[in-house]
Amino acid sequence: MKAKSIVQIVIIYLIATALGFFVFKVSNNAMSELWALFLADVVATIIVWFFGLIHKNVSVYDPYWSVAPPVMFTAWAFYKSTFTLPVILLLIAVWYWGIRLTGNWAYTFKGLDHEDWRYTRYRETQSSFIFQIINFFGLNMMPTVLVFAAMLPGFGLFESTEAANMLTWLGFAICISAASLQLVADTQIHRFREEHPGQYCNVGFWKHGRHPNYLGEISMWWGVWTMYASISGFDWLIIAPIAMTALFLFISIPMMERRQLENKPGYAEYRKNTRMLI
Repeated sequence: MKAKSIVQIVIIYLIATALGFFVFKVSNNAMSELWALFLADVVATIIVWFFGLIHKNVSVYDPYWSVAPPVMFTAWAFYKSTFTLPVILLLIAVWYWGIRLTGNWAYTFKGLDHEDWRYTRYRETQSSFIFQIINFFGLNMMPTVLVFAAMLPGFGLFESTEAANMLTWLGFAICISAASLQLVADTQIHRFREEHPGQYCNVGFWKHGRHPNYLGEISMWWGVWTMYASISGFDWLIIAPIAMTALFLFISIPMMERRQLENKPGYAEYRKNTRMLI
């Protein structure tokens, strides 16, 4: 069942990619290139959302977070015919991050007959009409918009002919370290859950921070911004990693902690004695 579901997800995403590419080609002459790419991203998201409706499962969208950035950055590199060292470093970092995060999704994915608990909670606590509004705008479109916004500093790298400098390499190192932190943290929690089902994880990185995986995700986008800032300087695009940080601090982490407090005995004490991120 899981293998069949993954094949279905892959087909859905190929359809979304193809239609997104078509929209970009059609709209590119009517608006700026970046707006055309954003429109293509929105259309691809709508396709994924539509298939989520068909399968009655919002989790169809889950891998979009980690699949879209590597694909779009790579497509942009070929479209722009730009492969400077900063761009190459960006592509390496984003593909490493994307493959790792998508691999973690595939490992935890149980099939299209299983929906993430966060979405199920919305289904159970909201009317059908309200849930569908939340589903489209909050659970599908909002993450797409936020991730695209977080990618803007990366797109800025394509506009510069400057060579990589020490700050560029620092940003690259932050990205690689962030994805590696996520890899180790997720491996630790998977092993812990297998050995201690129903308990909260407090070993490895989880001993020093309640959400090391989220720390890695936040750091990843600060790394992308650092690479951009190394070439273009400090400007308004710092809003991109700030917005991504706010998403985790004020939405993702509080939601996860409420669930942990409800279901994991002793989590309140762990929460009291352990920092949120660092």
